[in-house]
Amino acid sequence: MTDDGQDLADAQQTHWQETYTAHPGMYGEEPSAAAVHAAGVFRTAGARDVVELGAGHGRDALHFAREGFSVQATDFSATGLDQLRTAARQQGVADRVTAAVHDVRDPLPLPDASVDAVFAHMLLCMALSTKEIRALVGEVGRVLRPGGAFVYTVRHTGDAHHGTGTAHGDHIYEHGGFAVHFFDRALVDALADGWTLNEVHAFEEGDLPRRLWHITQTLPR
Repeated sequence: MTDDGQDLADAQQTHWQETYTAHPGMYGEEPSAAAVHAAGVFRTAGARDVVELGAGHGRDALHFAREGFSVQATDFSATGLDQLRTAARQQGVADRVTAAVHDVRDPLPLPDASVDAVFAHMLLCMALSTKEIRALVGEVGRVLRPGGAFVYTVRHTGDAHHGTGTAHGDHIYEHGGFAVHFFDRALVDALADGWTLNEVHAFEEGDLPRRLWHITQTLPR
């Protein structure tokens, strides 16, 4: 990433930390529709353990734990993960949840072929360059066991915010302090090279509404 891109990513980390501090549990306790769908995908695949990238304050990680999965949650906000740990204790699932601060621009702190499933809700479409996104998906492929499932969601170029706000290049636009990398279908297909692309499902979420893709891809056995 260029120096400007590095500065943007660092600024986004600070912005999210401040946001979670000012608005504890900002997304509520109910899991996202994406996580509910992913839990079904993972169960069908026979997964036992799930890594969530960009877990925030943990509403989706906690859902996976309540559904019986062992969950490793990562985020670059220590504040969000503190809220996750507190909620895990309150909900009686602390024994199934671990949380660690991690910046997805760095290699995942996991051994090769060590997990069954990986989930990321709107994490890949943050202030990451295409190069960094490709590297991250490569890391996901490294840590998954053969046949493992990767479920992720991203805002796409059909979203109303694409092409508006502050442009940072590489399909990244900033609104209200939050930078988004909007995906086109070519990028989705490129990220599935060497995988089995099982599903690309369009859905809407939240205000505006945000337009997203729900993508499932699996490693060959």
